[in-house]
Amino acid sequence: MKRTRRNPCWHRVVVAVIALCMTAWGATPALAGRHGAEKKCAGKLEKTVAVQILSINDFHGQITEGRYVSGRPVGSAPVLAAYLKAAEAAFDGETFIVHAGDLVGASVPESALLQDEPTIQFFNQLGNRFCTPRHRMNPQCNLVGTVGNHEFDEGYAEMLRLFYGGNHADGPFLQDPWQGAAFSHVCTNVVFEDTDRPLLPPFVVKLVKNIPVAFIGAVLEDTASIVTASGIAGLTFLDEAEAINRQVRRLKWWGVETIVVLLHQGGSQTSYDGSTDPDSDAVSGEVVDIVKALDSEVDVVISGHSHGFSNALIDTDDGGRILLTQAWSKGTAYGDTELVIDRKSGDVVEKFAQVVTTWADAGPGLEPDAEAAALVEQAENATAELTGQYIGEAATTISSTQSEAGEAAMGNLIADAQKSAMGTDVAFMNPGGIRADLDAGEVTWGELYTVQPFNNYLIKMELTGQQIRDLLNQQFTPYQPYDRMLQIAGLTYTWDPNGTRHENWEANDLVSNVIVNGTPLELSATYTVTVNSFLAEGGDNFTVLAEGANPEVGPIDLDALIQFVQALDQPFSYAIEGRIGTVE
Repeated sequence: MKRTRRNPCWHRVVVAVIALCMTAWGATPALAGRHGAEKKCAGKLEKTVAVQILSINDFHGQITEGRYVSGRPVGSAPVLAAYLKAAEAAFDGETFIVHAGDLVGASVPESALLQDEPTIQFFNQLGNRFCTPRHRMNPQCNLVGTVGNHEFDEGYAEMLRLFYGGNHADGPFLQDPWQGAAFSHVCTNVVFEDTDRPLLPPFVVKLVKNIPVAFIGAVLEDTASIVTASGIAGLTFLDEAEAINRQVRRLKWWGVETIVVLLHQGGSQTSYDGSTDPDSDAVSGEVVDIVKALDSEVDVVISGHSHGFSNALIDTDDGGRILLTQAWSKGTAYGDTELVIDRKSGDVVEKFAQVVTTWADAGPGLEPDAEAAALVEQAENATAELTGQYIGEAATTISSTQSEAGEAAMGNLIADAQKSAMGTDVAFMNPGGIRADLDAGEVTWGELYTVQPFNNYLIKMELTGQQIRDLLNQQFTPYQPYDRMLQIAGLTYTWDPNGTRHENWEANDLVSNVIVNGTPLELSATYTVTVNSFLAEGGDNFTVLAEGANPEVGPIDLDALIQFVQALDQPFSYAIEGRIGTVE
């Protein structure tokens, strides 16, 4: 790419401008002079600078062990930290550690019950001496994050408290007073609707031997449809590519040439080991169109949300090529991206990545990080009395994996529990609210919390038969395999997998043979329905449920599940039983 030749001291002007602009977001103005040899422009310097970016996405507070890949243990905060620190130590250059959203939310109870403060503390531990709560945007802090949809689970006010400090009403927990994150969270496409002012700083600029490297953050535009509406009242979620490109133009005007995007939106790709393969299988999913629409000045997009694998070069609409990565989820892997930056131009001349599995039984995983292990032990001790409570005994593993028709054993259990708790005709449960399987054997409070961690209230409402039919048809989108199959109790039905899916769900007609408690659905009749408070507000785009009549608030969904399991004959089992079928 053609570049304008600059004076060797061009970076001093860039640094001065960035200092003024970043001060408004709490950055320290003392940007230069940390690298003694770089104070002078004169002298012989290396022609290129090496930068390493170690990335995770969708960590979901998985500080404890318990994840497996191919039957082998992976992840946990101590193991992940050991891998990241080993990778940093082995690299001859500057290293940044970043996350692409959903660092918290839908977390294990050892983090969630302490308002996810332990997870923030864990990430703080990965920071260098320049990362502090007082100067989160320090350009020499080695940590950066963006937000995902789950950071908004308890509303943006709680998210800001978690980031910027202040004790929770139920706290303090492991730190008093709570100091918040010691690093910056950046996001350019979430703004206050009345002022258009960003909720968070749109970007942060770091310095590598006085060469500026920018990190821009963004979350999926559809966040508003998958979080509780009351928690984001007053916010607007903008088009990802347009918002990112707006900041790219600003950074280019300042002379910043190396630009990395942390984007909480994802896709899928056939996984492989090793460095970026230009001939690898193509990435699919919503992230692709976003990346194609980005300004080619963007060098790397570190993505998330889909809990998958990506390591590919994507051609942009304006002729550039952007490296796209994603490293599975929950600390089971991390991305290792390396950039080679030309010292004169400040631009990336080489880039490649690999996705590394964090095996707990091999390599750095054999020596878990002691500082992280001590933090996890604190969190476990603080929550043990509650998480260890005995609830029941599972005869077999109860899986959240759906059949081809869309039914899951765990979904049946949860829907039955909710129907029973509210005494309604039927119940519907969103699959995104089911976060884990239930292993055979002793069932504890903590395990059920891990399955259902959102603490939504149950809502009883009235729907007509026609509204129930409309709701079932609303599950199906044109974007297979992204149908949103509600888990059900009190009814059965079949649907046509070969039927036409419409952008306008009201045109869908895929559902047939709807039976409510043994009787065919009557379109004009009124039925009582249980859903959680997220669905009751129209969450996951199930807008029919926002029309429900005579709503009544019930218990927390987790409490209903615990009481239901306790009342079952022990040991208990649940299975797929044909509640949802397909037309042959």
